[in-house]
Amino acid sequence: MSNPYEVLGVREGASAEEIKNAYRELVKRYHPDQYMNNPLSDLAEEKLKEINEAYDFLMKKVNQSSSYRNESYNQKESYSDSSMYGQIRNYINRGNLAAAEDILQGMDTREAEWYYLAGLIYTRKGWYNEARSSLQTALNMAPGNREYRDALNRLNNSNRQYQSTVHNRRGYGNDPDLCGICQCLICTDCCCECAGGDFISCC
Repeated sequence: MSNPYEVLGVREGASAEEIKNAYRELVKRYHPDQYMNNPLSDLAEEKLKEINEAYDFLMKKVNQSSSYRNESYNQKESYSDSSMYGQIRNYINRGNLAAAEDILQGMDTREAEWYYLAGLIYTRKGWYNEARSSLQTALNMAPGNREYRDALNRLNNSNRQYQSTVHNRRGYGNDPDLCGICQCLICTDCCCECAGGDFISCC
Protein backbone atom coordinates (compact mmCIF):
# COMPACT_ATOMS: atom_id res chain seq x y z
CA MET A 1 0.00 0.00 0.00
CA SER A 2 1.19 3.56 -0.71
CA ASN A 3 2.05 5.87 2.15
CA PRO A 4 -1.39 6.38 3.78
CA TYR A 5 -0.48 9.89 4.98
CA GLU A 6 0.38 10.91 1.42
CA VAL A 7 -2.78 9.27 0.05
CA LEU A 8 -4.97 11.33 2.39
CA GLY A 9 -2.73 14.39 2.22
CA VAL A 10 -2.23 14.70 5.99
CA ARG A 11 0.89 15.05 8.11
CA GLU A 12 2.31 12.15 10.08
CA GLY A 13 0.81 12.13 13.56
CA ALA A 14 -2.39 13.80 12.34
CA SER A 15 -5.34 13.64 14.72
CA ALA A 16 -8.40 11.49 14.13
CA GLU A 17 -10.40 14.61 13.26
CA GLU A 18 -7.84 15.75 10.67
CA ILE A 19 -7.82 12.30 9.09
CA LYS A 20 -11.62 12.21 8.96
CA ASN A 21 -11.86 15.67 7.41
CA ALA A 22 -9.30 14.79 4.74
CA TYR A 23 -11.08 11.51 4.08
CA ARG A 24 -14.47 13.18 3.63
CA GLU A 25 -13.08 15.73 1.18
CA LEU A 26 -11.38 13.04 -0.92
CA VAL A 27 -14.48 10.83 -0.98
CA LYS A 28 -16.48 13.78 -2.29
CA ARG A 29 -13.83 14.48 -4.94
CA TYR A 30 -13.57 10.89 -6.18
CA HIS A 31 -17.17 9.84 -5.61
CA PRO A 32 -18.56 7.71 -8.50
CA ASP A 33 -21.37 10.22 -9.08
CA GLN A 34 -18.71 12.74 -10.15
CA TYR A 35 -17.45 10.40 -12.88
CA MET A 36 -20.60 9.04 -14.49
CA ASN A 37 -20.05 8.43 -18.23
CA ASN A 38 -16.48 9.61 -17.77
CA PRO A 39 -13.47 7.72 -19.18
CA LEU A 40 -11.70 8.35 -15.85
CA SER A 41 -14.35 6.47 -13.83
CA ASP A 42 -12.16 3.37 -13.44
CA LEU A 43 -9.24 5.46 -12.18
CA ALA A 44 -11.53 7.29 -9.76
CA GLU A 45 -12.82 3.96 -8.43
CA GLU A 46 -9.27 2.70 -7.86
CA LYS A 47 -8.36 5.96 -6.14
CA LEU A 48 -11.40 5.65 -3.88
CA LYS A 49 -10.34 2.13 -2.87
CA GLU A 50 -6.86 3.44 -2.06
CA ILE A 51 -8.37 6.26 0.01
CA ASN A 52 -10.55 3.83 1.98
CA GLU A 53 -7.58 1.55 2.69
CA ALA A 54 -5.45 4.48 3.87
CA TYR A 55 -8.27 5.79 6.06
CA ASP A 56 -8.87 2.40 7.70
CA PHE A 57 -5.14 1.95 8.34
CA LEU A 58 -4.63 5.39 9.88
CA MET A 59 -7.75 5.26 12.02
CA LYS A 60 -6.66 1.93 13.49
CA LYS A 61 -3.23 3.38 14.17
CA VAL A 62 -4.69 6.48 15.82
CA ASN A 63 -6.99 4.38 17.99
CA GLN A 64 -4.10 2.17 19.10
CA SER A 65 -1.72 4.99 19.98
CA SER A 66 -4.12 7.60 21.34
CA SER A 67 -4.66 8.33 25.01
CA TYR A 68 -7.48 6.75 27.00
CA ARG A 69 -9.55 9.89 26.61
CA ASN A 70 -9.23 9.93 22.83
CA GLU A 71 -9.88 6.20 22.64
CA SER A 72 -13.06 6.64 24.68
CA TYR A 73 -14.19 9.43 22.37
CA ASN A 74 -13.55 7.39 19.24
CA GLN A 75 -15.32 4.34 20.66
CA LYS A 76 -18.27 6.48 21.65
CA GLU A 77 -18.42 8.04 18.19
CA SER A 78 -18.17 4.65 16.49
CA TYR A 79 -20.84 3.23 18.78
CA SER A 80 -23.05 6.20 18.04
CA ASP A 81 -22.75 5.69 14.27
CA SER A 82 -23.41 1.96 14.49
CA SER A 83 -26.39 2.57 16.79
CA MET A 84 -27.85 5.04 14.30
CA TYR A 85 -27.38 2.58 11.44
CA GLY A 86 -29.03 -0.13 13.53
CA GLN A 87 -31.95 2.15 14.29
CA ILE A 88 -32.34 2.99 10.59
CA ARG A 89 -32.39 -0.72 9.73
CA ASN A 90 -35.12 -1.30 12.34
CA TYR A 91 -37.23 1.51 10.92
CA ILE A 92 -36.83 0.14 7.39
CA ASN A 93 -37.82 -3.37 8.51
CA ARG A 94 -40.92 -1.95 10.23
CA GLY A 95 -41.83 0.08 7.13
CA ASN A 96 -41.28 3.47 8.76
CA LEU A 97 -39.33 4.90 5.84
CA ALA A 98 -39.86 8.53 6.83
CA ALA A 99 -38.18 8.05 10.20
CA ALA A 100 -35.36 6.03 8.65
CA GLU A 101 -34.73 8.71 6.04
CA ASP A 102 -34.80 11.52 8.61
CA ILE A 103 -32.01 9.90 10.65
CA LEU A 104 -30.02 9.05 7.54
CA GLN A 105 -30.16 12.57 6.12
CA GLY A 106 -29.09 13.99 9.48
CA MET A 107 -25.80 12.09 9.50
CA ASP A 108 -22.62 13.95 8.57
CA THR A 109 -20.51 10.99 7.45
CA ARG A 110 -21.62 9.21 4.31
CA GLU A 111 -19.91 5.85 4.35
CA ALA A 112 -20.70 2.72 2.34
CA GLU A 113 -23.33 1.72 4.94
CA TRP A 114 -25.02 5.09 4.51
CA TYR A 115 -25.43 4.57 0.76
CA TYR A 116 -26.55 0.97 1.27
CA LEU A 117 -29.33 2.01 3.65
CA ALA A 118 -30.33 4.85 1.33
CA GLY A 119 -30.60 2.26 -1.44
CA LEU A 120 -32.91 0.12 0.69
CA ILE A 121 -35.14 3.09 1.44
CA TYR A 122 -35.32 4.10 -2.23
CA THR A 123 -36.12 0.51 -3.20
CA ARG A 124 -39.01 0.38 -0.73
CA LYS A 125 -40.27 3.70 -2.09
CA GLY A 126 -40.08 2.43 -5.67
CA TRP A 127 -37.38 4.92 -6.70
CA TYR A 128 -35.36 2.29 -8.56
CA ASN A 129 -32.90 4.58 -10.37
CA GLU A 130 -31.92 6.27 -7.10
CA ALA A 131 -31.79 2.89 -5.36
CA ARG A 132 -29.49 1.42 -8.00
CA SER A 133 -27.19 4.45 -7.87
CA SER A 134 -26.95 4.33 -4.05
CA LEU A 135 -26.36 0.58 -3.89
CA GLN A 136 -23.72 0.79 -6.61
CA THR A 137 -21.97 3.57 -4.67
CA ALA A 138 -22.01 1.44 -1.51
CA LEU A 139 -20.51 -1.48 -3.43
CA ASN A 140 -17.87 0.75 -5.03
CA MET A 141 -16.82 1.98 -1.59
CA ALA A 142 -16.81 -1.56 -0.12
CA PRO A 143 -16.34 -3.98 -3.03
CA GLY A 144 -16.00 -7.03 -0.79
CA ASN A 145 -19.31 -6.54 1.04
CA ARG A 146 -21.60 -9.41 0.07
CA GLU A 147 -24.72 -7.82 1.57
CA TYR A 148 -24.35 -4.77 -0.67
CA ARG A 149 -23.67 -6.93 -3.75
CA ASP A 150 -26.69 -9.17 -3.08
CA ALA A 151 -28.99 -6.17 -2.66
CA LEU A 152 -27.83 -4.68 -5.96
CA ASN A 153 -28.19 -8.04 -7.74
CA ARG A 154 -31.72 -8.49 -6.37
CA LEU A 155 -32.70 -5.03 -7.57
CA ASN A 156 -31.26 -5.63 -11.05
CA ASN A 157 -32.90 -9.06 -11.32
CA SER A 158 -36.30 -7.80 -10.22
CA ASN A 159 -36.07 -4.97 -12.73
CA ARG A 160 -35.23 -7.40 -15.54
CA GLN A 161 -38.15 -9.65 -14.58
CA TYR A 162 -40.48 -6.66 -14.53
CA GLN A 163 -39.36 -5.52 -17.97
CA SER A 164 -39.75 -9.05 -19.32
CA THR A 165 -43.27 -9.33 -17.89
CA VAL A 166 -44.33 -5.99 -19.34
CA HIS A 167 -42.78 -6.92 -22.67
CA ASN A 168 -44.73 -10.19 -22.84
CA ARG A 169 -47.98 -8.65 -21.65
CA ARG A 170 -47.84 -6.18 -24.50
CA GLY A 171 -47.39 -9.07 -26.89
CA TYR A 172 -44.04 -7.88 -28.20
CA GLY A 173 -42.60 -11.37 -27.94
CA ASN A 174 -45.47 -12.94 -29.92
CA ASP A 175 -45.76 -10.61 -32.91
CA PRO A 176 -45.87 -12.53 -36.24
CA ASP A 177 -43.03 -11.85 -38.63
CA LEU A 178 -43.41 -10.62 -42.23
CA CYS A 179 -43.01 -14.11 -43.72
CA GLY A 180 -45.81 -15.43 -41.53
CA ILE A 181 -48.14 -12.65 -42.67
CA CYS A 182 -47.36 -13.34 -46.33
CA GLN A 183 -48.03 -17.05 -45.90
CA CYS A 184 -51.41 -16.31 -44.32
CA LEU A 185 -52.35 -13.99 -47.20
CA ILE A 186 -51.31 -16.50 -49.88
CA CYS A 187 -53.15 -19.31 -48.13
CA THR A 188 -56.29 -17.16 -47.82
CA ASP A 189 -56.10 -16.27 -51.53
CA CYS A 190 -55.78 -19.94 -52.54
CA CYS A 191 -58.78 -20.90 -50.44
CA CYS A 192 -60.84 -18.08 -51.95
CA GLU A 193 -59.90 -19.11 -55.50
CA CYS A 194 -60.85 -22.72 -54.79
CA ALA A 195 -64.22 -21.46 -53.67
CA GLY A 196 -64.63 -19.34 -56.82
CA GLY A 197 -63.55 -16.04 -55.33
CA ASP A 198 -60.37 -14.00 -55.35
CA PHE A 199 -58.83 -12.52 -52.21
CA ILE A 200 -55.77 -10.99 -53.90
CA SER A 201 -56.68 -9.76 -57.38
CA CYS A 202 -53.09 -9.44 -58.61
CA CYS A 203 -52.28 -13.13 -57.99
